[in-house]
Formats: sequence, C-alpha cells, structure tokens
Amino acid sequence: MSDPSQAKSGQAETNALDAATFRRLLKHLDENRDVQNIDLMILANFCRNCLSKWWLEEADSRGHNVDLEAARHRVYGMDYAAWKASQPAATPEQIAAYNARTKGC
Repeated sequence: MSDPSQAKSGQAETNALDAATFRRLLKHLDENRDVQNIDLMILANFCRNCLSKWWLEEADSRGHNVDLEAARHRVYGMDYAAWKASQPAATPEQIAAYNARTKGC
C-alpha cells in the first residue's frame, strides 16, 4: 500500500473492526453472566474489571474525563454494585484455582 489514502482507509477499517469486536465481546459477556469474573481470571487472566480499567486508561489517554464507575457501567452494562450483588460468592475451589493461577505474579 503506497497510497497514503489507502493506508488511512485501511487503518480506519481496522479500527472499526476492532471496535465492533469489542462491542461483540461485551455483548457475549452480558449474555453469559453466569461466567463469574473469578472464572475468567482463572482461565484467561483477565475479567470484566480488567476490561473496565483498560477502557478507563484508554479514555484517560485520549483526554476524556471518565471515572471507574462509568467505565464499569460501559463494560457491565449496568451499575457495578447491582451486578456484583447478583453474583454468587466465589467457592473455595475457585479461590484455590485463582490463587494457584496468580501465584508469583
């Protein structure tokens, strides 16, 4: 791609695909609320809270005045306190698996 307009167009398309993929990930997480954050941390070493914090960092880096609660609302699709209240407590097995996963980190 030697034409700068094509390069810019290609980057715009990549950005649009990235954004659409992120929205799809949020939708998927919203449709699968039975998957707890601790399960995500055990399996993938990230969770909805991580996504919220990453979203907040990106907003901050672009000069947007957003707080963590707003970022969490974006990721969780609802008030964080309400979401957290709807989740069961982590089981001893989940806590042990989480501790084993994060040991030494």
